[in-house]
Amino acid sequence: MAQKTAKSFNHPTIYLISQPKNKNLALPQNTAIKTLVRLACFIWPVFIFSQPPVKAPAFITINEIIIEGNKRTKETIVLRELDFDIGDTIHLSGLVERIRENEYNILNTGLFTTAQISYNNWEGETNRVELLIKVKEDWYIFPFPILELADRNFNVWWTRYNRSLRRLNVGVRFYHTNLTGRRDLLKAVVQFGFTQKYELDYTFPALNKAQTIGANFNVLHTREKEIGYTTFENRLIFTRNDEDILLQRFRIGGGIFFRKKIDVIHALNLTYRRHQLHEEIALDLNPNFFLDERTRQEYLSLNYEFSVDKRDIRPYPMNGYFFSGSIAKNGIGLTGDMRSTVSTLMFQQYFNIPKKWSVALAAKGKREWQRETQPYYTSQALGYFEDFIRGYEFYVIDGLDFGYVKKALRFNFLEKEINWGRYMKIESLRNMPVKLFLVWHNELGYVNNPFYKTNNPLSNELLWGTGIGLDMILYYNKVFNFEFSRNRLGEYGFFLHWTFSF
Repeated sequence: MAQKTAKSFNHPTIYLISQPKNKNLALPQNTAIKTLVRLACFIWPVFIFSQPPVKAPAFITINEIIIEGNKRTKETIVLRELDFDIGDTIHLSGLVERIRENEYNILNTGLFTTAQISYNNWEGETNRVELLIKVKEDWYIFPFPILELADRNFNVWWTRYNRSLRRLNVGVRFYHTNLTGRRDLLKAVVQFGFTQKYELDYTFPALNKAQTIGANFNVLHTREKEIGYTTFENRLIFTRNDEDILLQRFRIGGGIFFRKKIDVIHALNLTYRRHQLHEEIALDLNPNFFLDERTRQEYLSLNYEFSVDKRDIRPYPMNGYFFSGSIAKNGIGLTGDMRSTVSTLMFQQYFNIPKKWSVALAAKGKREWQRETQPYYTSQALGYFEDFIRGYEFYVIDGLDFGYVKKALRFNFLEKEINWGRYMKIESLRNMPVKLFLVWHNELGYVNNPFYKTNNPLSNELLWGTGIGLDMILYYNKVFNFEFSRNRLGEYGFFLHWTFSF
């Protein structure tokens, strides 16, 4: 009887309000015992409900990490991009954001088209979880046939040279972005035409077990029958010789880089360069091409670069920042054909604002610390490669120093995924993510050109450009920019730019 009564105390308050109808469950008849039982019934619920609630653990502990979908890529390469490891704890309040940041870290390797991190087998008592990382590998082999413009960019070739097929280079450019499954990049180029080019470039990012030390090696040889030998009215003036080579370039170099943290890199490179110029250029057309009518230029360069990359999506960031600084000494050792010390600083900031709007800000500066006259050939400033002001794509502005600031307001009006189905034979490219942005640009720049300003009115002047455009992002890392821009001269134009990140 006593044992049966004790079991009924699962809900003591109910027992006290409603007397049991089963006589077998009646309270003992002894008055003292009845008093003790009633007292216990009052005290027991008070004791139960007065205890502080048991708090759920504020952290999870990673018990195991499983990776799926990496057919070629080594697991260690994926694990290297995570900011946590087995046995680490993660605060629950920041778990979702932490997972998203690490998905971006994996995608930013350029090895995958998708990356998803989820947690399985959550043990409630200990809050230990198993993380599952599912990736879809990108296409790693890119054998591009070269049908390349001899001009600085597409816009110059289309407008100024009337789309002339004679101004094309042909050949093969081969990329393998994951040669041994360790994120090592191999680039090989064989090119004929206006510029004969042979190039080999290899980067291996994991020399040690911790994957903090990497190395790179490159060699380049070119033979050019047409070169831009001077600048007039901020446009390159070319000369061509179908019989002789006007400029030969040879470059060989290598270096190491240190990456202890995921987003911080130190790099040191040593490069040897040798250039041979045709006498016609040095004696008749531009004696300052290599300075003092020289036909040969030979020197060693030592370059150090430091970068911090906190961007979320590196090919087209929406949040975060990027900072880099470098200093290069050109002309060290016994080779005295070049004396130059150049430093650069660059900063980019990105942030979202409500309703699919975002802002991109950028600033970059370059300074030449040797203030004497530099060779024309190495006095490039704005208008070359990625350093340009929108609206000035048809111009080059040479000089010792330059600086620019850029801002862009972007609106994401379309985001979807296209499934090519059986029409796309390459499985990794079958599902194509697409993002479209409307963009407004506003940019300012300045070039200090103390030695080659004559007949180049854009030097030592404030440059301003603005425009609207459409940015299209395919497969996460293929970016196309279609822009209508205006410059300070009142000139308008439609321009096309693109970048493929590997």
